[in-house]
Amino acid sequence: MDVSVTPQVIQDGDTALGRIGAYVGGEPALAMVRFGLLDGAMRGCQQTWDMAGLTLTMMGKMLLGQASVKNISGPLTIAEFAGKSAGLGLTSYLIFLALISVSLGVLNLLPVPVLDGGHLMYYLWEAVTGKPVSDRWMERLQQGGMAVLMLLMAVAVVNDIARLLS
Repeated sequence: MDVSVTPQVIQDGDTALGRIGAYVGGEPALAMVRFGLLDGAMRGCQQTWDMAGLTLTMMGKMLLGQASVKNISGPLTIAEFAGKSAGLGLTSYLIFLALISVSLGVLNLLPVPVLDGGHLMYYLWEAVTGKPVSDRWMERLQQGGMAVLMLLMAVAVVNDIARLLS
């Protein structure tokens, strides 16, 4: 079936967007939902747990080649989305900050030697073997961890620049 439509022009900063106002199954109903203190805290913990799981799942999929490393964003994209979320209001901005905080927290707990998760692995090694990781191995692991982080940062910055140029 062919349908002729005329998009409405919506200004989003310097970008003009075309919207036709079509929805699958009708326009979604929006409703303000409020929770009590205990229920809100429980739901917040559940959403934090879910977001941490999603972050780990996506990292795993990227390592297995099931998701593109183009999903990795750096400081430019983060700043762009921070500005957009701030433009939508305080709640959207705080949700965005929480999302970034949870993702960074999960990243920090990965068993990469220069991160906190790597230090936890050293402590686990010491608890199991009864002796600390040797200085020689510590140095090698730290260098390897730093190389992994530098590679990750390079991918993020390259992705940011590619997004800006496209």
